[in-house]
Order: sequence, then C-alpha cells, then structure tokens
Amino acid sequence: MTGIEICNEIMTEVNKVISGKEDVVKKVLACFLAGGNVLIEDIPGVGKTTMAIAFAKAMNLDVKRMQFTPDVMPSDVVGFSMFDPTDNSFKYKEGVVFCNLLLADEINRTSSKTQAALLECMEEKRVTVDGVVRKLPDPFMVIATENPEGSVGTHCLPDSQLDRFMIRITVGYPDKESETAMLKNREEYNPLEYVSAVATPDIIKEIQKEVSNVFIHDKVYKYIVDIVSGTRNHEAIRQGVSPRGSIALSNMARAYAYMSGRNYVVPDDVGTVMYDTLIHRMIMGERAGVIINAKNTLDEIVRGISIDVE
Repeated sequence: MTGIEICNEIMTEVNKVISGKEDVVKKVLACFLAGGNVLIEDIPGVGKTTMAIAFAKAMNLDVKRMQFTPDVMPSDVVGFSMFDPTDNSFKYKEGVVFCNLLLADEINRTSSKTQAALLECMEEKRVTVDGVVRKLPDPFMVIATENPEGSVGTHCLPDSQLDRFMIRITVGYPDKESETAMLKNREEYNPLEYVSAVATPDIIKEIQKEVSNVFIHDKVYKYIVDIVSGTRNHEAIRQGVSPRGSIALSNMARAYAYMSGRNYVVPDDVGTVMYDTLIHRMIMGERAGVIINAKNTLDEIVRGISIDVE
C-alpha cells in the first residue's frame, strides 16, 4: 500500500471508536506525521484518551499512559539513576517517556516542575539525566489532555510549554446520530478491541520522510509568514506567534496536503490547520474587560493578506 492508503486505513481504524469526528482524527494523524505533539483541551468523557489509545493500536506503537496528578515527579517522567550495591555503581532507570506515544492525561494537574520535564522530550526527542543524553524511541509523540473548566488543583501551562504543542484541538460533543450509534455499539462490544494494526513504527517513519518532502511554493511560504507576522503587529494581540509557530504551520500544512493526496501545499491547506496551530500561541488583549476573540482576530488578519498561486 502507498503511504496515503495507509493513512486512510489508520483513520478508518480510529474512526471505529470515535464516531463523527473524522476531521479531528485527520488533524491528529497529520500532526503525528509532521513530527509534532497534540494538546487536546476538552471536557471529560468525549473520547480524548480513547482516541489516543486507538491511534497507538492502529499504528502498532508502544504507548504509555500517565495520569499527571500533583504527586508525579520529573523523575517519573524522564527516569533517574539508582545506586546498585551489587556492583557499587549507579544504574539508570527509564521513565515513562520511553515509548512511541506518551499519553499525558490531565497534564495541567501536575506541578510546573514536572511539566517542564517534558520540554526537552517534546522538542528534541531526548532526555538528559545526570548529564547523560538519551534519545527517545523513533517515532515519538506526546498526546496531552486537559480540561478547560475548573482551576482547582491545576497549574496553567506556561507559554513555553504550549509552544511545544504543534496543535491544540477540541473533540467536542458527538452529534445525535453518532452518539446513538455509539450507545448501541457499546452494548455489544468494546470498539477498542476491534482496532487492528495497519502500520508499524518503521512504516510511520517512512511516511514522515515523505511528508517532509512535500513541496511548498515560495508564495505559500510568504503567505505563512504574512499570517504569523500579522499576529505580531495586530493591536488586539499582546503576544504574537513565534518562529516555532511558523515552522509548525508549514509542517502541518505539508502533512495535510500529503493526506489529501498531493505532493504540494496549497493555501487552503494552510487555512485548514491554521486555527489549531496558531491560536494557542497567541496571547490576546482585552477590550472593556473582555478577552478579544482569537479566531475572529486571526480571520481579520487573513482577510488582509492576498496570495496568487497559479
């Protein structure tokens, strides 16, 4: 099978357990193929964890899940050195991060120190413990979840942490038809048990290489930069998108183009992934004590940009 066919097979398997959310599933897979990390911000019970596990099964990945409670320590994540009296030396014990897909449940419930332990993992795909650098398995991805409501016992993710997530998405409630189908299916079986592996880590790495070779025209590059620059100069935005955001937007556009059957990016690819890639990187100002709407502001910026790609 071609890479595109494998991508379609993966989405088909994941859609067995997440009904009516094909667009969300496609964007999460695009992020994985682009080498990024996903932050899913949504209320409990809409399938965030189930979707992550389904992806791991469909791609035959080594997945580990950690509930990020307040008592989780950085060493639980990246590992630690323990003294071994049998040979009078220290031996390294791997942390939970050594896997292909780390599901970080309710990441904002743990301490800032533990959150920071993920920064090197997410950006450089490695950990440094006691001065020794250790590479993480390839491919590697973090899917983190957090609830948008209720701040008791939570620690807001700092800008530096949010910037490491290539996209931030919401799953949302299912429509009535999808929820009805889900209830009927759950009476007979657990859909996760019927998710089949249709890829391997090596296949995913090959597809990631193909995605990185998707062509972007200079005019599309300029379009991306114009959008990002607009966030830095708009009066309603206190802090605009960093160059890391520009890279994330171009990589997501490549992955989305690839999954749409093209080896080149068009402006619509950029527009499709723009909100999920940029909004969490924007710090909005206030007007009359009300936070200005980020999506409307981004729309205003894009309307002021012209692009002509033949």
